[in-house]
Parts: sequence; structure tokens; C-alpha cells
Amino acid sequence: MYRLINDFLTDWKHEVSATIRLLENLTEESLQQKVYRQGRELGRIVWHIVQTIPEMGHKAGLFEEDLLAGQKMPVFLPAIIASYRGQSNRLIEAVQQKWKDADLPELISMYGESWARGKVLQVFITHQAHHRGQMTVLMRQAGLKVVGVYGPAREEWKAMGLPTSD
Repeated sequence: MYRLINDFLTDWKHEVSATIRLLENLTEESLQQKVYRQGRELGRIVWHIVQTIPEMGHKAGLFEEDLLAGQKMPVFLPAIIASYRGQSNRLIEAVQQKWKDADLPELISMYGESWARGKVLQVFITHQAHHRGQMTVLMRQAGLKVVGVYGPAREEWKAMGLPTSD
């Protein structure tokens, strides 16, 4: 749980940068990649990450409305990336303007539970990280380049001349 707004903002900016690096390695074709027949497509997972920012932000009182509620995923990847950037920046602005450090322990209703506002900020981070992990699996299956987030990806490790397990 976050106790300081600036700690969240530092982490969020790092997470956004990592997500954008992955998104920029996607292709239009890769958005259809699935782990299994009934599973979500890579594009659906990406759009879920984007849509969750205004959804959670609205539920937490950071946004007046959920601007992406019910909207279909854009057809073209640049529009998805632009939407992600816009919603991410919108979250930064709302947190800076509406919440203070002293507000973070306050409990609010979220998804049928009571969460501290600091937990809401934590879930923004962990939710995105969870789905970004799913993305990397689908990206590898689609033959796309995967970049490191919390350290080098296997390919980056190998490019540095360091031993890999293959």
C-alpha cells in the first residue's frame, strides 16, 4: 500500500514506460495471438489494461466519469498506444490534484470491498504488471521481441554477452 503520492508517481511512470516499450513491439497481426482457443487475444489484454485505468480511477473518485466504458478496442495499434498514454497521464494528473499523502489511508468502496486509497494506487501498479506478464508470453508465441521490465529479457541478456540457459 502506498503512503506517499510521490512514491506511487515514481513507480507509475516507470511502469508506464515499461508498458509502452512492450506495446511498441506489437504488430497489428499479433493482437489476435491467443494462448488457447477460448483465451483472450493479446489485443484484448492490452485494451483491458487501457480500460482499467479510467474504470478504477472513476470508482476511486479520481475521475468524474469512465471515458472508455463500453468502448470497443481501436482497430489500429497506434490508437491503442495513444489511448494508453492519455489515460496514464490523466491518472497522474488526477492523483496529483485530488489526493494528498494524508488521504491514502482513507477507506473507499472498490469492487465490493473497502480499500485504502493507498491500496488503490498499489492495484493500479500490480494489475498492469500482471497483465503485462501475460502479454510477454503471447508476444513470445507470436515471435515478437520482448523487452526487459525489471531486468533484462533473455535476448537482452544474451546481447550483453552474458550466459543464458539455452
